[in-house]
Amino acid sequence: MKTALITGANKSIGFETARQLLTKGYFVYLGSRDAQKGEEAVRQLQAEGFTLIEPLVIDVDNQDSIRKARQRLGEKITSLDVLVNNAGISGGFPQPASDTNIDVFRQVFETNFFGVIETTQAFLDLLRQSSEPRIVNVTSGLGSLTLHSDPTWKYYHAKGACYTSSKAALNAYTVVLAYELRDTAFKVNAVDPGYTATDFNHHSGPGTVSDAASRVVKAALLDADGPTGQFFSDDNSPETGISPW
Repeated sequence: MKTALITGANKSIGFETARQLLTKGYFVYLGSRDAQKGEEAVRQLQAEGFTLIEPLVIDVDNQDSIRKARQRLGEKITSLDVLVNNAGISGGFPQPASDTNIDVFRQVFETNFFGVIETTQAFLDLLRQSSEPRIVNVTSGLGSLTLHSDPTWKYYHAKGACYTSSKAALNAYTVVLAYELRDTAFKVNAVDPGYTATDFNHHSGPGTVSDAASRVVKAALLDADGPTGQFFSDDNSPETGISPW
């Protein structure tokens, strides 16, 4: 049975990603920084008839929490097939580059960038034991430097200095990690779930959580011939599904 760990999965896109992977027969470890919220999310999915799921407390902002989560998971399984780095924060808007407090930058980067790196490195040994390891970094179209430089882009004016730069950095990390693992069975990709109506944006996005999660799941289920080191975005590049960096 294949296994998956999803961070920030007690609600929204992460929660729906868990549900969709469960329908594919995966055993899902639902990551949540808050133990109670994680348990409540698991109970909700169990009420829907899903049994192959357990909560896992993991706060990607906290090294000790990540270490303990790795230890707990290592006591349950010897290999991990899918890691979805979904946990993320916006930092609040607006975020002018000229005067946004540096502490906000640090907070956003801690979750969106450093947290992904620490989590990935902590679970990489378990992923190496899988015959088809997949890492999916949930990013944003707002992390595309190419699109942010194009005045005709539909989100050209949606510039947040902290959030945009954190996702651009995450994209760069994805490229480097995919390159490092290019001669292995790993598939490492960044996925833009699209402008989705969630608590993250006060439900202002036009996209659905179901559609957003399906994009993440698609990358998690890539076969051996699938691409690695890509930036998937149906929202920004509906024709190809690949966004420019």
